[in-house]
This record gives sequence, structure tokens and C-alpha cells, in this order.
Amino acid sequence: MLKHPGIAAVLSFFWTGVGQIYNGQILKGILLIILQAINGLLMFVLIGFITYPIVWIWGMYDAYKTAERMNRNQSQTYY
Repeated sequence: MLKHPGIAAVLSFFWTGVGQIYNGQILKGILLIILQAINGLLMFVLIGFITYPIVWIWGMYDAYKTAERMNRNQSQTYY
């Protein structure tokens, strides 16, 4: 089943990890959600202000690229 990279990225924009879950990477998505919860708590000691946006941006990028890669691999299996 084809995944839409834009939808995966938007889902991760609103909630880090949900784009990975949409792509079928359940464990990775859950780990990212837990990591962002920890980063949210780390904002009390200021390091979270650095780590939270890094993980957030990486989550969107990873969800997008993974969906593209999955689509490319799936289209190659049909030929």
C-alpha cells in the first residue's frame, strides 16, 4: 500500500512519532513519542529547548523519507 510522504510529515509535525506509526514503524513511532515526552520534561533544565526541536524536525524528515523509500521499493517490486 502506498504511503503519502506529505501526510507522514504532517502527522509528525503535529505529534512526533505518529508519521512513523502511519508508515507502519510502530516501535519507532512509540519510541519517538516517549523521547519527546522526556525532551518536554528536560525543558525544565533548559537542555530540552535544544533537543526537542532537533527530534521534532528529524521525526518529520524521517517520516517523509521513509514513506518515499517504501513507495519506491513497492513500485520496483511490480516491474
